[in-house]
Amino acid sequence: MDLDSKYSKNKYTSLDHFVEENGKIYAGHHYLIDMWNCLYLEDEIKIKDLLMRAAKSAGASVLQVKTHHFGEGQGVSGVAILAESHISIHTWPERSFAAFDIFMCGNTNPELSLDFLTKTFKPKKVDIKKLKRGIIS
Repeated sequence: MDLDSKYSKNKYTSLDHFVEENGKIYAGHHYLIDMWNCLYLEDEIKIKDLLMRAAKSAGASVLQVKTHHFGEGQGVSGVAILAESHISIHTWPERSFAAFDIFMCGNTNPELSLDFLTKTFKPKKVDIKKLKRGIIS
């Protein structure tokens, strides 16, 4: 099957939710976000709520949110499993650091999740890398 018959010419394909943009077809955008000196690094309940809200802000469909707190003075890991992929967080309060991943395909706007998380966690310093995953053309 050639690419023209497998993928529609719409921005989002109807078969597999790959993104079509500027002549490229790819799985989706993947943001890697490092935040330093931010809020909620040990607050598992707050992090679970914020993962849910970040996903919904992008128009994503939340399937499940799981978190784990590693103990007093230690960090939290969490993931929002989405129909369109995931948002994850790992925190190190002893280093005042949080690492986020936002990976979404289909008809979502991951930039809205990124904006929501940055405004909510209020980091003093942030580093963002944006990747296109699964480029096929």
